[in-house]
Amino acid sequence: MWMYLGLLAALFLGLHNLCKKHAVQGNEVFPILLGTISSGLLVLLPFYIGSIFYPKYVKEIGFFIPQLVWKMHFFIFLKSTIMAISWILAYQALKHLPITIVAPIRSAGPFFTFIGAIFIYSEKPNSWQWIGFFLIILSVLLYSKIGKKEGIRFKNNRWVFAIIGATFLGASSGLYDKFLIQKLTLNPQTLQFWFCMYTTLILVLILTINWFPYTKKRNAFKWRWSIPAVGILLQTADYFYFKALQDPEALIMLLSAIKRSQLLIAVLIGGLIFKEQNKRKKLIPLSGILIGVFLILYL
Repeated sequence: MWMYLGLLAALFLGLHNLCKKHAVQGNEVFPILLGTISSGLLVLLPFYIGSIFYPKYVKEIGFFIPQLVWKMHFFIFLKSTIMAISWILAYQALKHLPITIVAPIRSAGPFFTFIGAIFIYSEKPNSWQWIGFFLIILSVLLYSKIGKKEGIRFKNNRWVFAIIGATFLGASSGLYDKFLIQKLTLNPQTLQFWFCMYTTLILVLILTINWFPYTKKRNAFKWRWSIPAVGILLQTADYFYFKALQDPEALIMLLSAIKRSQLLIAVLIGGLIFKEQNKRKKLIPLSGILIGVFLILYL
C-alpha cells in the first residue's frame, strides 16, 4: 500500500513542478516561496483550529493535530530550516534553467537518500537496486551534455550548483522525515502544519531583509494563479508521502525513487508547455532514469 501512496505523491509532485515553473518565470522568487508555503498553511489551518475547538469531529475525519512539547517543535523547525534553504536554491535555479534540465538533476536525490538509508537506517538494497541507482546517476550526467547544447555549461553555471545543493538538502530532509514520522510518531498533518508555520516565519524574516524594503523588487513581483496552486499541490503530495512513511515496512530509499516518476510529467508535458529545446534527445536519459527506478522497485 505504501508504494501506491508514493505514486500518488509523485503524481501531485509532477503537477506541482509544472505550476512552479509557471510561477517563477520572469518573477521574484522569495515572495513566490512565501505565497506557496502560506497557501499550504491556510489549507491546514482549519484542521488545527478544529483540533482545538472540535477535537472529536476532527479525529473522526482523520486530521487531528495534537499539541506538541517544545522538543518536537525544535525537530520540526530544523526540517523547516533545511527545506527553506533547499527551496531558495531550487527556485532560483528553476528561474534560470529549463525544467527539462532541472527535473533530471533533481532526480539524483534518490542516490543521496540511498546512501543515507544504508548508513543511517541500515536499509539493505539488492544488487539490482544498486544497478538502478547508478543508472540514474549516469543518466543525469548524460543530461549535462545535452544541457551544453542549450548554452548551459554545468561546470561554470552557478544555477547548476544551486540545484545540486538543493537536491542534496532535499534528500537530507527526506531521510529526516523517516525519523520524524517513524521514530517521533508525528502524524502527517501535524508535521505539515508546523512545518508550514515555521517555514512561513523564516521566509517572512528573509523578505523583511531583502525584499519588502525595496520598491523596485516589490513592483517586479507578479501574482499568478500558479502560486497558491504550488502550495496546495505540494501539501497534497506531502500528505500521501508521509502516510506512506507511517508504514513500518516502508523503505525511504524506495519511496524516494518512486517519487522520481514525477519526471514523466515534468519532462514530457513540461517540455511541450514551455517549448524547451532538445526534448527528443532528453528522452534517452529520461528512459535511463525510469529503467533505474524500475530496477529499484521491481527486481
